[in-house]
Amino acid sequence: MDWDKLRIFHAVADAGSLTHAGDHLHLSQSAVSRQIRALEESLNATLFHRHARGLILTEQGELLFDATRAMLKRLDAATARIRDSEEEVFGELRVTTTTGFGTLWLAPRLTKLYEKYPDLKIDLMLEERVLDLPMREADVAIRMKEPSQADLVRKRLMSIRMRLYASPDYLAQHGEPKTMADMSHHRLICQNPSSAQVSAGMQLVQELLTNDIEQTLTVNNYFGVLQAVISNLGIGVLPDYIIEDFPSVVRVLPDVESGEVPVFLAYPEELRQSKRVAAFRDFVQEEIMAHRRSRRAMGAD
Repeated sequence: MDWDKLRIFHAVADAGSLTHAGDHLHLSQSAVSRQIRALEESLNATLFHRHARGLILTEQGELLFDATRAMLKRLDAATARIRDSEEEVFGELRVTTTTGFGTLWLAPRLTKLYEKYPDLKIDLMLEERVLDLPMREADVAIRMKEPSQADLVRKRLMSIRMRLYASPDYLAQHGEPKTMADMSHHRLICQNPSSAQVSAGMQLVQELLTNDIEQTLTVNNYFGVLQAVISNLGIGVLPDYIIEDFPSVVRVLPDVESGEVPVFLAYPEELRQSKRVAAFRDFVQEEIMAHRRSRRAMGAD
């Protein structure tokens, strides 16, 4: 089967449009259309349903798209390994982690990584969904639990806990709770217990809500919770790693916290020799060590 035709088919299937695929491939719409027709004729199958709004894959088209997607991922992996045989650290590295950890801890520290490796390009993918590393949805993951997938190199980085924080202005105006029962007089800011989050955080929120708390603000990530806390809206459930970068917030009810949440760095076994992965891994470990020293100095543990 002609690889050029498959490459064009994949671009069309991915874009859902001959025009958009042509723009991506730097080909005219008519040229793309001719290649798709030729591929359909060679397979004796219809790959797309044509609609006014665009193209929709047929059942046969879906099968072929799954195959080309897998082929491209294998090519990406091979390309990465070839590039990683070079001495310099360069190229794209796709990193996935949760929205909270990525926005509040990782992203603010990436300046140091870029200063050391200016030719490295980080594609930071922040979402609660666990991406499939062996299928190359990402190169490296930082996860709030130990990965269960096989064929992954994994390293435990640190542990975190969810705790209660408020702004000094909020506490000056509303008072500081002394017991869990006092939380009924305050607005609780947290993730909705039904939203995607670490189970330890969900359990802490559920425990807090048993105290007849009438006022709540739920946000679907910790970045939003933090913004509400520093805007004096209430008392928020937040991961303890925020203290180093947001020292103005005050911990309340210091005896109240979630269970321990392990943080793991993981990447596919086939990237074990990757210089880009090694550079990112070493950077994260160095920042974790600096973070621990800072927490000890602040007496935050």
